[in-house]
Amino acid sequence: MVMIAIVDYGVGNLFSLKSSFASIGEEAVVTGDRAELQRADKIILPGVGAFGDAAEKLKQTGLGSAVIEEAQKGKPLLGICLGMQLLFERSFEYGRHDGLALIPGEVRPISDVIPSGLKVPHIGWNALRFTQASPLFKYISEGDCVYFVHSFYGANCAEHTIAVAEYGAVLTAAVQNGNVYGTQFHPEKSGPVGLNILRAFCREV
Repeated sequence: MVMIAIVDYGVGNLFSLKSSFASIGEEAVVTGDRAELQRADKIILPGVGAFGDAAEKLKQTGLGSAVIEEAQKGKPLLGICLGMQLLFERSFEYGRHDGLALIPGEVRPISDVIPSGLKVPHIGWNALRFTQASPLFKYISEGDCVYFVHSFYGANCAEHTIAVAEYGAVLTAAVQNGNVYGTQFHPEKSGPVGLNILRAFCREV
């Protein structure tokens, strides 16, 4: 059995994620311990809230550099929601903030690209359209729906985009750069489809 480390840096729905892994028979620990990240087979970077605050917490705790080191060694890493956005080089959410730079691209407001009548944040279920093959999608099908809650999106990252969803515009839904993966949606809130994505992360990457 693989050991999954869920990074606890003070931001994210950690125990819901841990429960999701338990429900598919996988062991996950919630940890803010650098040594435990080193021991883990795979890492999950969650996140809810503002990019700038989360980036600062990753920096202050030293967990940002730990995540970068493990990813650079080839360890599979999955960022979820804000965790995905933190994988990019920078964000323009209320200013300009540096990310972990594990995936080329940046984070921009969805209000820049969707029609003015649509609500922000984008909240709800949307179908995935695959743009590249990825082991993350081994157990799901194109058109399966997942749950989103976000006001910002991954931009200028087409080369590494593996799935998109439509909300008045085509928005980045999932990304991959080698062993580094990200989902804008919440697998842990996406029912059986989301669990199958987490299952694939555990068994196929």
